[in-house]
Amino acid sequence: MIRDSWTDVLFTVCNKLFLAIVLLLVCYPLIYIISASISDPILVNQGKLWLWPQGITFEGFERVFHNKELWVGYRNTILYTIVGTAINLLVTLPCAYALSRGDMVGRNAIMAAFVFTMFFGGGLIPTYLLIKNLGMINTVWALLIPNAATIWNIIVCRTFFQMNIPKELQESAEIDGCSNTRLFVRIVLPLSAPIIAVMALFYGVGHWNAFFNALIYLSDRTLFPLQLILKEILVQQQVSTDMMTGGGGDLDALAVQARIAEIVKYAVIMVSTLPVIIVYPFVQRYFVKGVLIGSIKG
Repeated sequence: MIRDSWTDVLFTVCNKLFLAIVLLLVCYPLIYIISASISDPILVNQGKLWLWPQGITFEGFERVFHNKELWVGYRNTILYTIVGTAINLLVTLPCAYALSRGDMVGRNAIMAAFVFTMFFGGGLIPTYLLIKNLGMINTVWALLIPNAATIWNIIVCRTFFQMNIPKELQESAEIDGCSNTRLFVRIVLPLSAPIIAVMALFYGVGHWNAFFNALIYLSDRTLFPLQLILKEILVQQQVSTDMMTGGGGDLDALAVQARIAEIVKYAVIMVSTLPVIIVYPFVQRYFVKGVLIGSIKG
């Protein structure tokens, strides 16, 4: 049995110590937010909260969930995330696979045109005019169609297909009379579970956190996503506090309003991030494998 040298042992100890420090730096803010969301905001502002909840209260969550528009936002965001992610995958995967095929005519020119759009764009005003002329203002399609694909994700998927789908497999399928569509659906996609999971996670998180397009293109409140509703809740609380401060209102009322704004802030953070945290462990094993695309070959 070969024993590790003292340098190997030292490296292992330092490596584990470094990883433990990184773990603490990553986990502490998350634990703090969770604890602050169910703690008395007065104790939080006084700096008495370090890790575990102090003066447990669920008032922040009660105030957030009693807002009827919040549930409308949740419904809309879930719809946008599911439908938007499906559209993203339907556009990204076939496009990336086609560009990965060496027998595709003009693929280099098409790829160059795609990459060009990563560096140069028309800007917000031309994009808004385009969406308006297409009749998508104040519709769900304004949030889904303009972001149907991301060029960087297409490049990542193309790299995966080039490195993990053998050319011999494609040639043998063609010899057996398999069409390109059937090859992609019946052979390529079942072998591409890691990249599909990674793309679904990337696109899904993007749709879940998106609010800017809704802010620009939507005026119908029944179509607002969750993030826009939560943003309005925070702004309303902050505006109420600022008005009372500027107007020299009663100090007791001002303290109550500040307390409400503080406790709602942490509850809103939890409401917006908890679903993503719950979903992530189920795709983690695919995510780790997909992130390593291109690091190892052979």
